[in-house]
Amino acid sequence: MAGKFEIHRVSDEAYRLRLTDGDGNTVAVSPTFKSLSLLRDGIKAMRENAATGIVVDLRQQQA
Repeated sequence: MAGKFEIHRVSDEAYRLRLTDGDGNTVAVSPTFKSLSLLRDGIKAMRENAATGIVVDLRQQQA
């Protein structure tokens, strides 16, 4: 089963997005959005960036 985006109401005018995997495990939690339209924009951005994003391994990063 595919993962899903869950929309949670944090307050009367604030929402948070939770991304879960196919087993229901939380993969990511968003910052708070002030409107549903902004939250939907956040979902769109996550979908686009996840599909095209590169992996950067910072374990060997020098101080």
